[in-house]
Amino acid sequence: MNIHFKLSSAMLNHVIGDLVRPHPFAAERAGFIGCKVSRSREGILILGHTYMTLQDNWYTDDQRYGCFFNADAMRAAMQFALTNDASMFHVHMHEHMGLPWFSRIDLRESSKFVPDFWNVRPNLPHGTLVVSKDSAAGLCWYPSENKPNRISRITAVGFPMKFLERLT
Repeated sequence: MNIHFKLSSAMLNHVIGDLVRPHPFAAERAGFIGCKVSRSREGILILGHTYMTLQDNWYTDDQRYGCFFNADAMRAAMQFALTNDASMFHVHMHEHMGLPWFSRIDLRESSKFVPDFWNVRPNLPHGTLVVSKDSAAGLCWYPSENKPNRISRITAVGFPMKFLERLT
């Protein structure tokens, strides 16, 4: 399945700016991107439109993880999905240059919480992104499929336009 994720360059800069902020105890930050989805013969187009910052008190001090958020974060993201008819994508950062990928913990935990969004928006795809200083990668869970699909292309539209990942 061909999946293209687009967001504005301004939103990408805002996301990265938020994710690099220090937290009192969490080693990394996370957020959610609310999206609209369009389907065509070529595949799926996911348009990021709203970035949701996780409040500091939504993080749990659990040293097993770089970032662990609590039920308040999930409730807020699920409410956003419900209220705005939005597809939701969790996002976090690995601070290095080059194409990032998810750790085993990232993959295990996202496979647990991403499908929860189907409780409020069962017909929409949901997923997760990991950004680096100059690139990004993502996974998308589509309602009719049991396993996530790798996002084929991630594009930041604006000036400058950035092609963060392309699998062709």
